[in-house]
Amino acid sequence: MIYFDHNATTPLHPEVWQAMRPYLTDVFGNPSSLHSEGQQARDAIEEARVQVAQLLGASAEEIIFTSGGSEADNLAIVGSALARRRQGRHIITTQIEHPAVLGSCRFLETQGFEVTRLPPSSTGVLGPDALARAMTDDTILVSIMHANNEVGTIQPLRECAALARTRGIWVHTDAVQSVGKIPTLVDDLGVDLLALSGHKIHGPKGVGALYVRRGIALEPIITGGPQEQGLRGGTEPVAAIVGLGVAAHLARTRMPVDMPRIATLRDRLEQGILAAIPEVAVNGATAPRLPTTTNVSFKGVDGQSLVVALDLKGIGASTGSACSSGSLEPSHVLMAMGLTSEWLKGAIRFSLGCYNTPQEVDSLLQLLPPIVARLRQHGGGSLRHATGSPASARQQV
Repeated sequence: MIYFDHNATTPLHPEVWQAMRPYLTDVFGNPSSLHSEGQQARDAIEEARVQVAQLLGASAEEIIFTSGGSEADNLAIVGSALARRRQGRHIITTQIEHPAVLGSCRFLETQGFEVTRLPPSSTGVLGPDALARAMTDDTILVSIMHANNEVGTIQPLRECAALARTRGIWVHTDAVQSVGKIPTLVDDLGVDLLALSGHKIHGPKGVGALYVRRGIALEPIITGGPQEQGLRGGTEPVAAIVGLGVAAHLARTRMPVDMPRIATLRDRLEQGILAAIPEVAVNGATAPRLPTTTNVSFKGVDGQSLVVALDLKGIGASTGSACSSGSLEPSHVLMAMGLTSEWLKGAIRFSLGCYNTPQEVDSLLQLLPPIVARLRQHGGGSLRHATGSPASARQQV
């Protein structure tokens, strides 16, 4: 398969796998044990903590390992709210956040907290002025993603964080999509909490991290042990954490080389689509975006059907967030940006990675126009009108 779905997940880097292997077989000690086998595992975890910290320009003691980006977001948001509930009960976020952030905020609403969800502009970017107007004396947390997972738009996080911190409001960012693609030095961003995930940067699934600025005291949401400074009880998955550390090191060293090349491929793809296919639009095109991501609307086409048709030709793409792609509901991100239904339903995302080549982009550009034309000829090829199983829907496109 030609893989253009790196925002959903990335292949494990060979160096990551080689580093993990001993901790899956030979070095199996519990890192909380005092004997040498356990201490060898503990040393490996602490080395990985340093590697993740270096990627963020943080101190090692500010890194908390989690099971992934979603847990890191939950710990940051719920842990902040519980820790600061006596200071206030108002949280500000945006309408275009990842489901992990939106879900955490919905949970807090059931616990008596108030949540303000700010809309983006038509280009997918939040205006700092809107944040300034939304903050109150009761606001305890602002949560704004660094870069959007569906459209790739980069938010003015530094400006927003500066506004919040002048009022003593903690700032959390979901940086799962931006880490390893653009600079994410925490002091430059001005954030107090930053979530990341291993499998988005060629590391293993099932591991992530939360940066917690020194002096920020969260309430744990997983109890049962003293691990991770008491914020995440349970025996650490040593091999996965080692893999995350190596992936973070590779991301830090490879980013200056890989990202300009990937940006060139993304531009080549966008220009080719716009030149070859009528009635298409690149969503968020005029905003600062990740070098890896393009979200394109094909008018008169059903996005799910286009993804299936591409899959049958050996091309992997998606319609949006992998955490909600099982739903046939339209993208909440594109809806918040104000896309009309005719452009909304035909949107798909191509997200590129370090292994993609110009030849693969050209193969996609050769396959895409006739598929789009055929779907338009058949009324868009909507899966909503397909009968039977997903397999039968595939046969219709």
